[in-house]
Amino acid sequence: MRMQTSIVALLGLALAACGGAEESTSREQSDGVVTETSGNEVDAFEGATEAGEADYADMANWLCHPGMGDDACSANLDHTVVNADGTLEEVSFQAADAPPVDCFYVYPTISFDSTPNSDLNAGPEEARVAALQLGAFGETCRLFAPVYRQITLTHLQSLMGGAEFTADAELGFNDVVDAWNAYLETENAGRGVFLLGHSQGARMVERLMRETISGSDSEDLIVSAMPIGYTMYADVDTGNVGAFPICQTGDQIGCVIAYVTFRSDFPPPEDSRFGDTNADGQRAICVNPAELSGDNGSLDARLARTGFFGIENARFVEGQRISTPYASMPGMLSAECVETDRHTYLAVEVTGDPSDPRADDILGDVVVGTDVLRDWGLHTIDINVAMGNLVAIVETQAAAWATASTEE
Repeated sequence: MRMQTSIVALLGLALAACGGAEESTSREQSDGVVTETSGNEVDAFEGATEAGEADYADMANWLCHPGMGDDACSANLDHTVVNADGTLEEVSFQAADAPPVDCFYVYPTISFDSTPNSDLNAGPEEARVAALQLGAFGETCRLFAPVYRQITLTHLQSLMGGAEFTADAELGFNDVVDAWNAYLETENAGRGVFLLGHSQGARMVERLMRETISGSDSEDLIVSAMPIGYTMYADVDTGNVGAFPICQTGDQIGCVIAYVTFRSDFPPPEDSRFGDTNADGQRAICVNPAELSGDNGSLDARLARTGFFGIENARFVEGQRISTPYASMPGMLSAECVETDRHTYLAVEVTGDPSDPRADDILGDVVVGTDVLRDWGLHTIDINVAMGNLVAIVETQAAAWATASTEE
């Protein structure tokens, strides 16, 4: 059965000023048809954000935080196992009871605010992506997701229309640093921490690792870091990212997991914005979560019924609508890290069977009109295509952290 799709349009295609490529999209109408916004709506930085430092003692400046009670990560996280024969098995999400470790997450480019930098009033889009990308890690972690004044989707659109870059490129990172310091001061108490981020959020996590954590007292608290969906390079002299080596095994701690995803049958084109080899010949980092998790390359996805932008646009089995927000497709997806002459990436192979009732393909491509932008790969599902594997890795690493902490 062929999976139903909707058309997605982009607000902007790149953010070189932030040091990495970012994803972007316009608001979608309820029927899946997009409404494109004029490219000259954002012309100046004036009035973009409130001045001054963000107060992370204020729970209003968090999307997810144990002190909030009902937060963005309290959304329904159940998933349905969609078997090849079309049978469905619902799996209830079980949050950990008093977990020993924390997850600190920075979300991707998602704000629909009309200014170059977002404000600190999170919209439904920020809450939705936090649940989508972070919520499942609640099986093992306490969850922390600060609101930060990121560079917005709408400003990216204005850049594509020829406007000048007028955002404050440091404002969002300063917010993330302030949130991290507030977390350390009031919540950590020596607990192990996972750092998670996607796209613009992954860039923030990398900077946090290199500029704030490496060499500090908090360095030893990092169980692992997962800056995903962003092209990262190891340091030439050490092979590490700041103080942190690349993860080689599933139970290694204090290490980094990073990758960008492309379909196996559509590798990155020459001008791809992800996974490229840099001018010094350094290869992008690619760590396969489906190997670290012990799944021999088999991906355990949590694919959203409503897609990345909250519009229901996927069907996973013929004649049925799953009732849970997420679906897994056992045996259908696998991955391996691949190197071409110019690119290094996680190649996702989709093995569908047209003769069975399950969908033959997955959503995740970036599409403008009817054109698939192959240089973006499967950017919108970088995390969710391997969510089950990543959660399993976090569980294993958390156990290794607990053992190591006891032995010290």
